[in-house]
Amino acid sequence: MGKDVIIACDFDSAEKTFAFLDKFTGRKPFVKIGMELYYAEGPSIVREIKKRGHKIFLDLKLHDIPNTVKKSMAVLSRLDVDMTNLHASGTKRMMEAALEGLTRPDGTRPILIAVTQLTSTDQESMEKDLLIKEPIADVVMHYAQNAKEAGLDGVVCSPLEAGKVHDRCGTGFLTVTPGVRFADGDVGDQKRVMTPAEAKRIGSDYIVVGRPITAAADPVAAYERCVAEFVD
Repeated sequence: MGKDVIIACDFDSAEKTFAFLDKFTGRKPFVKIGMELYYAEGPSIVREIKKRGHKIFLDLKLHDIPNTVKKSMAVLSRLDVDMTNLHASGTKRMMEAALEGLTRPDGTRPILIAVTQLTSTDQESMEKDLLIKEPIADVVMHYAQNAKEAGLDGVVCSPLEAGKVHDRCGTGFLTVTPGVRFADGDVGDQKRVMTPAEAKRIGSDYIVVGRPITAAADPVAAYERCVAEFVD
């Protein structure tokens, strides 16, 4: 499975989303549909983007009791997305239930990854708000190990942690990394960030890029720059 750039389509309507995607007349990028767009437009937006030829990462970060997550994943698997996720902090039992629900009767399923710690979380906020005193790197590794033991395909993590996740869980265990910005760009509200070239060097399998592409004067050029730095 090769490296790829995933564009975070964090829009609040189908109209804005399609106005953005219409700019891509050549290569059809892999896109992330998050809570904002999914809650605004529902499953129909997933079907329409899929029909246009895009791969889809459905980023809803499920976190609930195992049975609820299992049933929800069974519904999401029918949308024919390519990747989806949940929170690793929901426990191994929840992750195992999610995998069971996501697997279709013919044995196929989307890629399933777990969120370790959000890239907006740093050591201070983790200790003050979550009462987790261990170093954030150790927490991420522990969650990644749990995800692997539950049978998941990989984790969402900071690009700063991607290499360490591979060291701990193997090179075949995927790392999907948000918090990627161009060297000359604004880091926004992300606290653990890296450039596409640095993410490639450290071993990220997929990078998720939002505003550096979606808010660019020329989004297609910004996307192609990301691909050139990360994939080519």
